[in-house]
Amino acid sequence: MENKIPLMVPDIKPDDIKAVTDVLQTGMLIQGKQVALFEQDVARYLNVKHAIAISNGTATLHLALIAAGIGQGHEVIVPALSYVATANVVELVGATPVFVDIDLQTFNIDVSKIESAITPKTKAIIPVHEFGLLANMELLMPIAIKHNLIVIEDAACALAASVGCQFAGTFGTLGSFSFHPRKAITSGEGGMLITNDDALEKKLRVLRNHGIQMEDGKMQFVAAGFNYRLTDFQAALVHSQFKRLPQILAYKQTLAQAYLCALQHCKNIMLPIIPNGYYHTWQSFHIIIEGIQRDEVIMRLQDVGIGTNYGAQCIPQQKYYQYKYKLNTATLFPNALKAYQQGLVLPLYEKLSVADIQHVATALLKIVG
Repeated sequence: MENKIPLMVPDIKPDDIKAVTDVLQTGMLIQGKQVALFEQDVARYLNVKHAIAISNGTATLHLALIAAGIGQGHEVIVPALSYVATANVVELVGATPVFVDIDLQTFNIDVSKIESAITPKTKAIIPVHEFGLLANMELLMPIAIKHNLIVIEDAACALAASVGCQFAGTFGTLGSFSFHPRKAITSGEGGMLITNDDALEKKLRVLRNHGIQMEDGKMQFVAAGFNYRLTDFQAALVHSQFKRLPQILAYKQTLAQAYLCALQHCKNIMLPIIPNGYYHTWQSFHIIIEGIQRDEVIMRLQDVGIGTNYGAQCIPQQKYYQYKYKLNTATLFPNALKAYQQGLVLPLYEKLSVADIQHVATALLKIVG
């Protein structure tokens, strides 16, 4: 049966399409003016010195690690629950991911467990702001500073998430964002790195563009770089949406509150917790299902035209990591494993109405009791 309410549908408006076609008509399609304008607006919005557009959210993390000098023989602390890319990039630079369990109420890294995971080889921490909720950076940053660790924030889901007046991505040395179609704004594929470090910014711009540096008006290849550029038409698409980001996020708050109200009394559903002072951007509305197999819930909702899915992976449980590290996930990461096996993401995006949310909640309650 075709889903009547898919898990996600990007809300691409006529102005967004026009922004793309305007670029296409110029014939200048690769990284250029539109990329630069988007970078400037993101940096201004987040109150940081530098924003560097990248081809996708995984590439942002990959470049961040390389620019920060993370490589062979180093360890990087990552949460046990995230999209697998968070750990993959650590593997790709030759370092070792060290997993830490999550707090089951927020789905973010359990900061109280970080210090015991630090060894002399630890060089960095990648906290993930899972599903659009900022991790507890106020407690994490003093640990990183004490142990002289680089902090690279994986804020793929959390553009504009905040605590107080400070945004996700601005606490650490580098912040990484994604513009995948399941994010609040999208370029199809795309990402952004932010930093206040001038030297890192220069290095990142060289690395994303084949290692090219301009010297005396000529191209010099000064590093073994990558083609991690964002195209100008992708930048135009996401920049157009970025201009209405506050309205998008405000509406998502309304939809999330509709779920919270509709599901608050169900004993078989564990709802997300938003700590006081935190602004959740609701990239995903993620819950824990009790008393019934999560996969059965997914199938039964699909039967009535509602698209859902699990939210994130317990990364050390995945085949590659199980084979390589042979970690006992049930013992070491029980919260991440539970969130992976019993977690459910419900539809939440601009094209839905409050009535749609109530329809999904009613259908879910009929299944889980």
